[in-house]
Amino acid sequence: VQVVESGGGLVQPGGSLRLSCTASGFTMDAYAIGWFRQAPGKEREGVSCLSNSDGRTNYVDSVKGRFTVSRDNAKNTVTLQMNSLKPEDTAVYYCATVLGNNWCGLHAHDYDYWGQGTQVTVSS
Repeated sequence: VQVVESGGGLVQPGGSLRLSCTASGFTMDAYAIGWFRQAPGKEREGVSCLSNSDGRTNYVDSVKGRFTVSRDNAKNTVTLQMNSLKPEDTAVYYCATVLGNNWCGLHAHDYDYWGQGTQVTVSS
Protein backbone atom coordinates (compact mmCIF):
# COMPACT_ATOMS: atom_id res chain seq x y z
CA VAL A 1 0.00 0.00 0.00
CA GLN A 2 1.52 3.28 -1.08
CA VAL A 3 0.19 6.81 -1.51
CA VAL A 4 1.99 9.69 -3.18
CA GLU A 5 1.10 13.38 -2.91
CA SER A 6 1.57 15.90 -5.69
CA GLY A 7 0.50 19.42 -6.58
CA GLY A 8 2.20 21.51 -3.93
CA GLY A 9 3.99 24.75 -4.71
CA LEU A 10 4.19 28.47 -4.11
CA VAL A 11 1.02 30.55 -4.37
CA GLN A 12 0.04 34.08 -3.43
CA PRO A 13 -2.49 34.75 -0.67
CA GLY A 14 -5.99 34.32 -2.04
CA GLY A 15 -4.82 31.84 -4.65
CA SER A 16 -5.65 28.17 -5.17
CA LEU A 17 -3.86 24.87 -5.35
CA ARG A 18 -5.04 21.33 -5.96
CA LEU A 19 -3.26 18.52 -4.20
CA SER A 20 -3.56 14.94 -5.37
CA CYS A 21 -3.10 11.73 -3.46
CA THR A 22 -2.56 8.80 -5.82
CA ALA A 23 -2.64 5.20 -4.68
CA SER A 24 -0.63 2.24 -5.82
CA GLY A 25 -1.04 -1.33 -4.76
CA PHE A 26 -4.65 -0.98 -3.68
CA THR A 27 -8.02 0.32 -4.77
CA MET A 28 -8.69 3.61 -3.07
CA ASP A 29 -12.46 3.37 -2.89
CA ALA A 30 -12.20 0.82 -0.08
CA TYR A 31 -10.03 3.12 2.02
CA ALA A 32 -10.61 6.24 4.05
CA ILE A 33 -8.30 9.11 3.18
CA GLY A 34 -7.01 11.85 5.44
CA TRP A 35 -5.15 15.02 4.63
CA PHE A 36 -2.78 16.42 7.23
CA ARG A 37 -0.35 19.28 7.39
CA GLN A 38 2.65 20.21 9.48
CA ALA A 39 4.15 23.65 9.67
CA PRO A 40 7.66 24.24 11.05
CA GLY A 41 7.69 24.03 14.83
CA LYS A 42 4.09 22.85 14.99
CA GLU A 43 2.37 19.52 15.48
CA ARG A 44 0.83 17.64 12.59
CA GLU A 45 -2.77 18.76 12.11
CA GLY A 46 -5.67 16.94 10.51
CA VAL A 47 -7.12 19.07 7.71
CA SER A 48 -9.73 16.96 5.98
CA CYS A 49 -10.85 13.40 5.50
CA LEU A 50 -13.07 11.34 3.22
CA SER A 51 -14.72 8.08 4.20
CA ASN A 52 -14.53 5.01 2.01
CA SER A 53 -18.12 4.30 1.09
CA ASP A 54 -20.67 7.05 1.58
CA GLY A 55 -18.37 9.95 0.73
CA ARG A 56 -18.68 11.48 4.19
CA THR A 57 -16.21 14.33 4.69
CA ASN A 58 -14.84 16.24 7.62
CA TYR A 59 -12.78 19.43 7.84
CA VAL A 60 -10.90 21.30 10.51
CA ASP A 61 -12.66 24.59 11.26
CA SER A 62 -9.86 26.72 9.86
CA VAL A 63 -10.36 25.39 6.30
CA LYS A 64 -14.14 24.96 6.16
CA GLY A 65 -15.59 26.71 3.15
CA ARG A 66 -12.16 26.98 1.50
CA PHE A 67 -10.96 23.37 1.07
CA THR A 68 -12.80 20.53 -0.63
CA VAL A 69 -11.82 16.86 -0.65
CA SER A 70 -13.09 14.54 -3.36
CA ARG A 71 -12.43 11.14 -4.84
CA ASP A 72 -11.88 10.08 -8.47
CA ASN A 73 -12.18 6.31 -8.45
CA ALA A 74 -11.35 6.02 -12.16
CA LYS A 75 -7.95 7.60 -11.48
CA ASN A 76 -7.55 5.98 -8.06
CA THR A 77 -6.92 9.46 -6.71
CA VAL A 78 -8.20 11.75 -3.99
CA THR A 79 -7.81 15.49 -4.43
CA LEU A 80 -7.77 18.37 -2.00
CA GLN A 81 -8.88 21.59 -3.68
CA MET A 82 -7.60 24.53 -1.68
CA ASN A 83 -9.05 27.97 -2.39
CA SER A 84 -8.60 31.39 -0.76
CA LEU A 85 -5.26 30.30 0.60
CA LYS A 86 -3.74 32.16 3.52
CA PRO A 87 -0.14 32.42 4.72
CA GLU A 88 -1.10 30.31 7.74
CA ASP A 89 -1.90 27.43 5.35
CA THR A 90 1.82 27.13 4.64
CA ALA A 91 2.96 23.62 5.61
CA VAL A 92 3.99 20.24 4.32
CA TYR A 93 0.78 18.44 3.38
CA TYR A 94 0.46 14.68 3.75
CA CYS A 95 -2.16 12.21 2.68
CA ALA A 96 -2.77 9.10 4.71
CA THR A 97 -5.00 6.09 4.31
CA VAL A 98 -6.54 3.23 6.22
CA LEU A 99 -8.84 0.40 5.21
CA GLY A 100 -12.25 1.96 5.54
CA ASN A 101 -15.04 1.35 7.98
CA ASN A 102 -17.57 3.91 6.69
CA TRP A 103 -15.87 6.55 8.77
CA CYS A 104 -12.94 8.92 8.66
CA GLY A 105 -11.04 10.85 11.32
CA LEU A 106 -8.69 13.80 11.68
CA HIS A 107 -6.22 12.21 14.07
CA ALA A 108 -2.92 10.83 12.81
CA HIS A 109 -3.34 7.61 14.78
CA ASP A 110 -6.47 6.84 12.70
CA TYR A 111 -4.29 6.04 9.67
CA ASP A 112 -1.86 3.28 8.77
CA TYR A 113 -0.15 4.43 5.58
CA TRP A 114 1.37 7.80 4.80
CA GLY A 115 2.81 9.62 1.82
CA GLN A 116 6.05 11.55 1.82
CA GLY A 117 4.42 14.99 1.81
CA THR A 118 4.31 17.96 -0.53
CA GLN A 119 5.23 21.53 0.36
CA VAL A 120 2.61 24.27 0.13
CA THR A 121 3.85 27.83 0.57
CA VAL A 122 1.46 30.78 0.61
CA SER A 123 3.36 34.02 0.33
CA SER A 124 3.41 37.27 -1.59
